[in-house]
Amino acid sequence: MNRLSTRRFTLTATAVTALAASLALAGSAVAVAPASATASYDCDAAGSGAITLTAADSGGVKTVKLDSAAIVAQFPYAANSVTTTLKLKKASGGEVQFSGAVHPAATTGAPLSFGPLPLSSGALATGDVTDSTVLSGTPSASNWSLKFVVTNAGGTFTSYCTATSAQSSAFTW
Repeated sequence: MNRLSTRRFTLTATAVTALAASLALAGSAVAVAPASATASYDCDAAGSGAITLTAADSGGVKTVKLDSAAIVAQFPYAANSVTTTLKLKKASGGEVQFSGAVHPAATTGAPLSFGPLPLSSGALATGDVTDSTVLSGTPSASNWSLKFVVTNAGGTFTSYCTATSAQSSAFTW
């Protein structure tokens, strides 16, 4: 090989190696479609209204984040002190749950913001479709789509919500 060909081969080999290394280190991210959707929830004393659900699947870790300006904190709480559990129904039957204590500290009246909550119950495969679990009636221990378990110096308190509408678009994982 002449000098120009050797240099071009070396540069090409280096670029291919760098690309392969960056792809290997990047991990696998699978898009959830759509990335976010809204649904209406009734959270009794905490309020009712739209919650934005933001779904993600990063390296096989499936999560959902919840945000709402319509549903607010009824009292102040410390960061990561409320365990939140969200039920989503699968179009193929059954349900999955996302649960965790992942949130910032909040003051009374602060907008709801929890997650990302990891998948904690059930299984989701590529192509599975999920939607909010719509229920009628008053939210309770036996009738809920979303629940919050607060543990503080005063003890443990559980608040329940029911989805009153399907999501604006179901999630396809």
